[in-house]
Amino acid sequence: MVDIEIFSDVICPWCFIGKRRLDTVLAGPLGEGVSLRWRPYMLYPNIAPEGIDRLEMLKRRYGEEAELGRLPERISEEATSEGITLRYDLIRRTPNTLAAHRLLEYAYEFEVQHELAEILFQAYFCQGLDVGSLEVLVDLAAAAGLERTAVEEFLLSDALLDSVQQQLARAPELGISGVPGYYLANAFLLPGAQTSEVMAQILARVKERLAG
Repeated sequence: MVDIEIFSDVICPWCFIGKRRLDTVLAGPLGEGVSLRWRPYMLYPNIAPEGIDRLEMLKRRYGEEAELGRLPERISEEATSEGITLRYDLIRRTPNTLAAHRLLEYAYEFEVQHELAEILFQAYFCQGLDVGSLEVLVDLAAAAGLERTAVEEFLLSDALLDSVQQQLARAPELGISGVPGYYLANAFLLPGAQTSEVMAQILARVKERLAG
């Protein structure tokens, strides 16, 4: 069994693209004997719990000419190649993603973590939903098959907060300074949104090494 830990943030477009590419690899023979575990990374750890108006944030970074719908051409092309239509024009808030990471950790126990990751990415990048909102997160969790009342009670508590914070602290210890980052077999780090071909090559090598 090859364990792959995916360090990611739900508001990282390259993480969304990387997920789709990894899915392509795992849909083939290399997917046999692989287990996945999503791990937290926060691109903006200092954002207030309620998030921030995205246009305001963009203006702070790029000046008054900043536009909500501005989408770097390379990201757009790479996303489109993976069947993703990014709708930056719909995104009104940049959320604090701590609650979303706690929810992903919760979902692991119910074996729907990978499915929930896809749902969270689509919600934010394709629908412009505020994935820092408790109400939105409950709806998305329900879409992944989780029980609404239990999820709401969980999100209103501090359950699994320590676990998430431990993993946030672990990321830089593993050499992860940006996302996505893939940590294979507790030994091999693959940084960045690699192509499906590169992912497949690395996974095959790791499997060969473990088998040897």
